[in-house]
Amino acid sequence: MTMLAVQGGTVVPVDGPPIPGGTVLIGDGRIVAVGATVAVPEDATVVDARGRWVLPGLVDAHTHMGTLEEGEGWAGDDHDEATTPVTAHLRALDAINPADEGFRDAVGGGVLAVGINPGSCNPIAGETVAVRCTGRTVDEMVLRSPAGMKSALGENPKRYHGDAGRLPATRMGIAAVIRQALAEARQYDGTPADLGKEALGRVLRREIPWRQHCHRADDIRTAVRLADEFGYDLVIDHGTEAHLVAELLAERNIPVLLGPLIVGRGKVELRNRAFRNARLLAEAGIELSLVTDHPVIPANLLIVQAAYAVREGLDRDVALRAVTLNPARVLGIADRLGSLAPGKDADLCVWSGDPLDPMQRVELAYQQGREVFRWDNERRVGTIGGRDWWA
Repeated sequence: MTMLAVQGGTVVPVDGPPIPGGTVLIGDGRIVAVGATVAVPEDATVVDARGRWVLPGLVDAHTHMGTLEEGEGWAGDDHDEATTPVTAHLRALDAINPADEGFRDAVGGGVLAVGINPGSCNPIAGETVAVRCTGRTVDEMVLRSPAGMKSALGENPKRYHGDAGRLPATRMGIAAVIRQALAEARQYDGTPADLGKEALGRVLRREIPWRQHCHRADDIRTAVRLADEFGYDLVIDHGTEAHLVAELLAERNIPVLLGPLIVGRGKVELRNRAFRNARLLAEAGIELSLVTDHPVIPANLLIVQAAYAVREGLDRDVALRAVTLNPARVLGIADRLGSLAPGKDADLCVWSGDPLDPMQRVELAYQQGREVFRWDNERRVGTIGGRDWWA
């Protein structure tokens, strides 16, 4: 077995306290040991991490990476099938282009795994997927498929379908469309074949979570009302006003994926957008994740959002969990990623210093123990897959 030892840095396992001068031992793509005193085989390759910080790869649970490609315009926009309001049978997996520049940006910023969702024009948009950020084909990048079912409440479906002169044109219409589709899926017996009802059946059997796009507090209450009625596992995506109904979410153990936060208030739903909301949700006992909604915010700025949330009072340990272990749980991949622990995949980054200091950067990144990124201080450029990368 070929062994790799990342040695001497401040190791942050995430699910335990930091380990000054720690070691992460890797073999066959997995973490073998983590600690202050790890026996390193003589023939192991040693990476000197002294003066640096070692963390698991960051995880962004809500992006449109590869389906809404950067710099491609119409040709690279495949994330919203806004031609009919219910498209539960769609899979984000089928729209992902692994050559999208967004994947390279993610890796350069320490984000090694992402959740990719269909867009938010439809009340029910289709299945989400969790992928690694490196690979030649999307099939070899997949970590979990499906990873959830995307649904949207509020302004987006109301505007897109209402402007087209069809149902839904109101918030009550959106809820009715969702309710009807779920009611039909609950009665589905397998004949005739209906891929949409089969996909919704996975939600009703709690095999995958319901990923609810919603910003306003009243829409969040509608999301909870529907989840109570049909008995599925609910996750709030965006949650701009989730802090206004925090007690409701906390008592039901509903996670919130908060973000994007580095944006203007471009629509009514965002009027209460603020970095302090992260602290308010965490203090209410809600499992918090931070998301970029890439390409709304480039994925490499995920850690910057966490730093700004800490500046506004969020506990730093909670902030690091919000970009590692918590989103991995939402995506159903926490058994493999999100923390540094024996048995997990060796997806990790060596940072020049404290990652919550915006002046620090990723210097090395590994996926399954394989180097996928290296920063060259002399040239002031990173290398990903043999190509130069600039932040």
